[in-house]
Amino acid sequence: MRFVVYGAGAIGGVVGGRLAQHGHTVVLIARGSHAEAIRADGLRVVGPGGDTVTVVVPVVSTPADVDFTDDDVVLLAVKSQHTHDALDALGALAPPGIAIVSLQNGVANEPAALRHFADVYGVCVVCPALHLVPGVVEAHAGPVAGILDIGRYPTGTDARAHAIAAAFRASTFESVVRPDIMRWKYAKLLNNLGNAVDALCGPDPAGRELRGRAWAEGAACLRAAGIDAVTPEEDAARRGDGFRWGGEAARSRPGASSWQSLARGTGSIEADYLNGEVVLLGRRHGVATPVNLLLQRLANRAARDGLAPGSIDVAELIQMVAVCE
Repeated sequence: MRFVVYGAGAIGGVVGGRLAQHGHTVVLIARGSHAEAIRADGLRVVGPGGDTVTVVVPVVSTPADVDFTDDDVVLLAVKSQHTHDALDALGALAPPGIAIVSLQNGVANEPAALRHFADVYGVCVVCPALHLVPGVVEAHAGPVAGILDIGRYPTGTDARAHAIAAAFRASTFESVVRPDIMRWKYAKLLNNLGNAVDALCGPDPAGRELRGRAWAEGAACLRAAGIDAVTPEEDAARRGDGFRWGGEAARSRPGASSWQSLARGTGSIEADYLNGEVVLLGRRHGVATPVNLLLQRLANRAARDGLAPGSIDVAELIQMVAVCE
């Protein structure tokens, strides 16, 4: 079983790096200066406390450079706004028997992958990671680097899921095979609705109120749509103290995935697949979502305009929300 990591940024880089470090066969697909740095000097994985390991791992710049086989496991770790392009490329190049494993935020990636491939798996990722410098990824938790629970999409388990989970467990991660993985991913979606607040305002404690209001809108949409998600209590129990929101691992990095998109100046952000998912459900089921709509629009505008993270004061954002409601 070979792991092809499509998108070797924060999550893909940490997961792929730890898998390679622990003896698994890994190929990375990365872009630009990040790929060049890995090719020249290896992938540097910086752990908690600054301990660093350099992993020598093959890296290519496009999936066309990978000789795919049916036994490959593609760990899809691109941001959700890039999923369709990635799947189009894989659909043209990869055999139908490969596994597509979504290590991504949101809940739209798995159904998109199922249009192209039969064996699709969702992973509920809880892995505080950072990627800002070419050739370097940071794992902000240890000795357990994160939680990577996995299950087939839309439901179920199989031998491949168990084999992937075993590889994760052998590479510093916790991993449980779950037949109801999307219940966990929908709970993660609700938690990720505050990513836009983090990106726009920085990790300001005053943003807690807005994150709570975005979460409440999302929970109301899930109820109206009849979508089941694990409870906050179940989620907190699974994470434990080290991985709860606001816990030590989360506090040790400057910002979450959307913050990192603005910090790197990528020009895009995943708000359409986080806050926008709630807006979509709200419009379908008659639930007002003014907070998530505003966060979606402001985050997209910040990415398009190249704004740095933390460019909006929390008080100003709260006032904007008040005007919209």
